[in-house]
Amino acid sequence: MSKLFAQNRLKLFILLLCFFINTTHSSESSHPKIQVTEPYLEMHTGPGWGYPVFHIAKQHDYIEIIKRRTDWFKVRTHKGKVGWAPQSSMESRTAKNNGEEFQWMTRRNSLTRRWEAGLLGGRFDGASVMNIYGNYAFTPNISSEIGLSQILGTFSSSMMLNANILNQPFPDWRVSPFFTLGAGGIQTNPRTTLIQSENRNSILAHYGIGIRTYITRRFIFRAEYKNYVIFSSDTDNEDIDEWKAGFAFFF
Repeated sequence: MSKLFAQNRLKLFILLLCFFINTTHSSESSHPKIQVTEPYLEMHTGPGWGYPVFHIAKQHDYIEIIKRRTDWFKVRTHKGKVGWAPQSSMESRTAKNNGEEFQWMTRRNSLTRRWEAGLLGGRFDGASVMNIYGNYAFTPNISSEIGLSQILGTFSSSMMLNANILNQPFPDWRVSPFFTLGAGGIQTNPRTTLIQSENRNSILAHYGIGIRTYITRRFIFRAEYKNYVIFSSDTDNEDIDEWKAGFAFFF
């Protein structure tokens, strides 16, 4: 194989190592933890006022937020009691460990997101690229993505479809780094009529790094770099860099 392939294997090995380390780290802190600051926090048996209160989390107790359903949160105490608490009580009767006010409908809300969609723009090997993607989060750290890109060059245009895994090792940071690994396909259509060329379909693999930061209610800013290896039928594979940035919303 070429020197290019050897370099890419080294990069992929380093990134896979980061994935392994970060995934191990994330498994220990996948659920946000907060503290009860008022004399009590009522826990219901289900996500609604019609469900009875079955347990009281006392002042200074720590609780984990397991998931959210509309304005109710499924929580677990340090004794293993699992129940539901309304958003109004969570915001008025709990706080972070450092005393910071707990505001769920801000950055914390992004930690329990399940779905995310965004639009990014940038440069792909010197050509303009627009990308739309959808993301499903398995945990606050690990999610899967599917993206569709339109690449507009001087002599050709391309459509690229990608699937990748995204690892966000520190999702509670204001500016949070992430890593991606994935694969996909690209279809290139020549635009010039001076030279007769055929459309070309190729498979590709890629890795990337980037940052995400919370902006306001349900919106984030995202910027990332990706390195692609486009596999050709001959041995002359292409190594391409991509930069792009844009905005996304989650729900």
